[in-house]
Amino acid sequence: QVQLVESGGGLVQAGDSLRLSCAASGRTFSNYAMGWFRQAPGKEREFVAAISGSGGTTFYADSVKGRFTISRDNAKNTVYLQMNSLKPEDTAVYYCAAHRAPLGSWYASNKGYDYWGQGTQVTVSS
Repeated sequence: QVQLVESGGGLVQAGDSLRLSCAASGRTFSNYAMGWFRQAPGKEREFVAAISGSGGTTFYADSVKGRFTISRDNAKNTVYLQMNSLKPEDTAVYYCAAHRAPLGSWYASNKGYDYWGQGTQVTVSS
């Protein structure tokens, strides 16, 4: 089992950058594919980005491609989401998620992940 704790959210202006972190417990972090999702008020949770256990494979939602970068440091049991050129429509609670398996076709589905953090709020003002 793994516990996930997100941090790094906040209030920023459009065009600014933020880096979210997700710290995981456990000793086999590299065995977990990791994902970032977000949920805006009144909307369903949506996929943002995913990364394989080694960090060698990444996927992004079209809405963030070219602006967001997912990465991980397995020595620190941490996955990151670097968010640049933020837009008001990026405002949401951001969640990290983990699944103990190689990254597969499920990577963009909520149901593909077994473990979730509590979320961190990102607010982008115009």
